[in-house]
Amino acid sequence: MTRNNRSTGFVLGAATVAMGLIAGVYYIFACCVMPALARSDDRVYVEVMRDIDDVIQNPVFFLGFAGALLLTAVSSWQLRGQPYRWWVWAALAAYALGFLTTVAFNIPLNNDLQNMTDPTAARDHFETPWVAWNVVRAVLSTVALGCLARALVLYGRVTTGASQRRSGTVGPSGGTPSGGV
Repeated sequence: MTRNNRSTGFVLGAATVAMGLIAGVYYIFACCVMPALARSDDRVYVEVMRDIDDVIQNPVFFLGFAGALLLTAVSSWQLRGQPYRWWVWAALAAYALGFLTTVAFNIPLNNDLQNMTDPTAARDHFETPWVAWNVVRAVLSTVALGCLARALVLYGRVTTGASQRRSGTVGPSGGTPSGGV
């Protein structure tokens, strides 16, 4: 059985934050960036998407992108034996699928867009599948975020209850000690 400690809570919290950041990136692309770009002509569309692909490949983004996966995996290991571990495992499965979606579909489409010379052909090849796969990864990372948030709440309840029992502020049945109000 894994004991609850600060590093376990820190890793679970960090995984939740990283997942929220990544889910937010995909969400903003789904509801703002791509619909705005859809209003552009082919040349502008391709140029902006190439620029976005260039600037998003940076250490800060990679820290969140890979960190969400790694921190969730570490958290799932740390919480083995805990009754709420399944929430973290579900988050790991959902984000792993979203991560694989990015690697298998979105990144190859980005690479194709970088290499194509005709803006109309490039956009025709890129836009519909990229937008669809982005929605898939947005949904998966949002599901993962929800699962991690639930695990974090349950972790907090368990650690708060254990702390209160150790300090004598909560009786064995969860209520206040005898004589308390």
